Amino acid sequence: MKSLTRYLGEVRSELQKASWPWIPKNKGEKGFKRFKELTDSSVVVFIAMMLLGAFVSLWDLILFNIIKLLTNL
Repeated sequence: MKSLTRYLGEVRSELQKASWPWIPKNKGEKGFKRFKELTDSSVVVFIAMMLLGAFVSLWDLILFNIIKLLTNL
């Protein structure tokens, strides 16, 4: 039990050191400009997911057709 509380204390300490993108650094800005880092990061993640999905789909289609061709011989 003692090691669990020590672990959770260390986790909390490390999380306080982290930079959180949804906590705006400049509180004087209004609207979405306050969360520019968060929105920019979200756009990058969305684009990366779309590219990865297209890549996997393309290879799935290619390998499917190769296996289909080999099994129909």
